[in-house]
Amino acid sequence: MRTHTGEKPFSCKVCGKAFAHQNHVTEHMRTHTGEKLFSCKVCGKAFAHQNDVTRHMQTHTGEKPFSCKMWGKAFAQQNHVTGHMRTHTGEKPFSCKVCGKAFALQNDVTEHMQTHIGEKPFSCKVCGKAFAQQNHVTEHMRTHTGEKPFSCKVCGKAFARKNDVMGHNKTHTGEKPFSCKVCGKAFARQNHVTDHMRTHTGEKPFSCKVCGKAFSRQNSVTGHMRTHTGEKPFSCKVCGKAFAQQNNVTGHMRTHTGEKSFSCIVCGKAFSHQNSVTRHMQTHTGGKPFSCKVCGKAFARQNDVKRHNKTHTGEKPFSCKMCGKAFARQNHVTDHMRTHTGEKPFSCKVCGKAFAHKNSVTRHMKTHTGEKPFFL
Repeated sequence: MRTHTGEKPFSCKVCGKAFAHQNHVTEHMRTHTGEKLFSCKVCGKAFAHQNDVTRHMQTHTGEKPFSCKMWGKAFAQQNHVTGHMRTHTGEKPFSCKVCGKAFALQNDVTEHMQTHIGEKPFSCKVCGKAFAQQNHVTEHMRTHTGEKPFSCKVCGKAFARKNDVMGHNKTHTGEKPFSCKVCGKAFARQNHVTDHMRTHTGEKPFSCKVCGKAFSRQNSVTGHMRTHTGEKPFSCKVCGKAFAQQNNVTGHMRTHTGEKSFSCIVCGKAFSHQNSVTRHMQTHTGGKPFSCKVCGKAFARQNDVKRHNKTHTGEKPFSCKMCGKAFARQNHVTDHMRTHTGEKPFSCKVCGKAFAHKNSVTRHMKTHTGEKPFFL
């Protein structure tokens, strides 16, 4: 009858929590005493309740009797299905009492709370980086080992984390259940909406600890840090040129394939990179909104001003590791290195002649077209 009346006449003498049955109080008391009377007959792990042992046994048998009605993904427990369904609905019923951030699962709130108290009891044995949870250490270790144990069943692409596979799967199904409330743009994952929202708010909550530059996404900070460390973990499989970020390799590959996927809407000229189109458009508009504070020279891009400033300061922070010659820009070092290695990664598509620099190919092509080049 208490299930109808809601009456809970029995309460815990420690915390005051109320229960409908006395035996529930007895079981609850074990959360205070730490007593674990029930153990697994396979591995000996102890639990406070018998039904916890029953659920645990499924980790040994591999039984997953409960499944998601949308994807068919199987789970060992019904409450795991309930939690998983929120990845489809976007529901986040649990929130942090400190900052109000919402989560799909209660244990996600518990994990999040450690960002407020700052507790990080688990650390990486390789680099010493500290984490709030042990499973975060396990995931982090893959950045050292390069291990990618989770793979897509459709295309075989491998990932270091299981939830990355789940997000990737939507690139095959085309499913985009999460949308921006401002502009309506749809996304495959909720965190992509969170990142996208910053394009509307201008928020940049992540900053570089070296120079203080702010970013809207954490992985942007990771990529930016390589400008300080000089690390270039991604390389071109054709010529071996190294890059700080994977998307730079993708763009670079077009110098080998000749692909030009981006075109100017005014004159139709094609380019291999989108930002090249943006710069080119200024030849039509004549826009040069950035100027040098020393000599007043105008530029189309802010980073062009930064590079130009070095002509006034004489700063040459990049040097050749072989001969020590200094340069104002890193790509000038890369070009210079070919004088030592003899590398000629750029070739003429007409006669096959190879060159160390791309602009040398451009000048050479005029010998085929009959155009008279102008040399300074």
